Amino acid sequence: MHDIRAIRENPQAFDTALQRRGLSPMSSALLALDEERRALILAAETAQADQNRASKEVGAAKARGDEEEFQRLRALVAEKKAEIAQRNTQAGEKDAELRGVLAEIPNLPLAEVPDGKDETDNVEIRRWGTPRAFDFTPVEHFEIAGVKPGLDLAMAAKLSGSRFMVLRGAVARVHRALAQFMLDTHTSEHGLSETWTPVLVKDEAMYGTGNLPKFAEDSYQTTNGWWLIPTSEVTMTNFAAGEILDEAELPMRMTAHTHCFRSEAGSAGKDTTGILRQHQFEKVEMVTLCRPDTAIAEHERMTGCAEAILQKLDLPYRTVVLCTGDMGFGSQKTYDIEVWVPGQKTYREISSCSTCGTFQARRMNGRFRPESGGKPEFVATLNGSGLAVGRCLIAVLENGQQADGSVLLPAVLAPWLGGKTTITPDGQLV
Repeated sequence: MHDIRAIRENPQAFDTALQRRGLSPMSSALLALDEERRALILAAETAQADQNRASKEVGAAKARGDEEEFQRLRALVAEKKAEIAQRNTQAGEKDAELRGVLAEIPNLPLAEVPDGKDETDNVEIRRWGTPRAFDFTPVEHFEIAGVKPGLDLAMAAKLSGSRFMVLRGAVARVHRALAQFMLDTHTSEHGLSETWTPVLVKDEAMYGTGNLPKFAEDSYQTTNGWWLIPTSEVTMTNFAAGEILDEAELPMRMTAHTHCFRSEAGSAGKDTTGILRQHQFEKVEMVTLCRPDTAIAEHERMTGCAEAILQKLDLPYRTVVLCTGDMGFGSQKTYDIEVWVPGQKTYREISSCSTCGTFQARRMNGRFRPESGGKPEFVATLNGSGLAVGRCLIAVLENGQQADGSVLLPAVLAPWLGGKTTITPDGQLV
């Protein structure tokens, strides 16, 4: 949510930032609404002052026996009372209209974010690792012999339809191990606090992170009004909703492993084979609440936490900064981490780490009380995948595949797999 006062103070900067995101200038329309709202508030305040003055004079007129003046003043008090109610109602309607428009305007990009229209304009900033040179033609995860017994897409389609998965045996075990490995690494080495949250939330939680109202079609809603979370960013970020945290509690760095649900609206025909794009999937999410002046450093730190997981798994990846045309709704700046998948001979997104400034906190009224005193201030919020478990499973299987259809698993996973390191060509974990 944007601060109308900031728009009022520098409308040109606001419009310029919107244009960088491919949007038309909006400050004039917003400020016109704001002016109407403020005029109505002033009218209500003026009528209140008139009512107060007339109320004081009623008694005096009664005391001196001026019945005509007494009746006039009584009528004036009633008139002003009705006017106050009307103006306050009108001001409330304008305020709701203004907030409704503001709620659908995306966050403004930081100055260093590259300009661009879509993902082709994203800028690679670093690479780690060298893609393996295979002495055979690598295949996609669902074509690996040792994986086929553990990836039952036909059963998933029978139970739920397309874009769902059933995992069995060794593949299911590796999927679970990856999530546990990520959580344990983030909590023991990266200083994140493990959290467990609901996957069903109220409208207010989805609104707070910017998933509502504009992106309702991207999520699932139950018949009794709850929303299935697209990621635990929604729940953990909303820990700040309506709260005033003590500055000493910041930064609040959290991680959670949850099921996530997305309708994948607009993705018809994209990634329809395998398990790359699913309606239900698992993620280990990272969320940080911090002081706004530390958000940039926290963004780099969070991205490093996600990259460290891939490094431990010895999976080649590249990190890109998203351009203005490819950024998410609530983001000021986003790094995407893309892992190498040899079956597709390309890098695919496995993590997205964003700093949102105070944009989400304004929507949910999440603040902190400075240790130095003064009024509460809005916290900054950040979120990132650490990592998407299913996509990490794909990368592990494809990068570890062997000519005979077996899969060599990353050595770092052995403690979470009972010391086992290989999926055999017939799908056994040994």
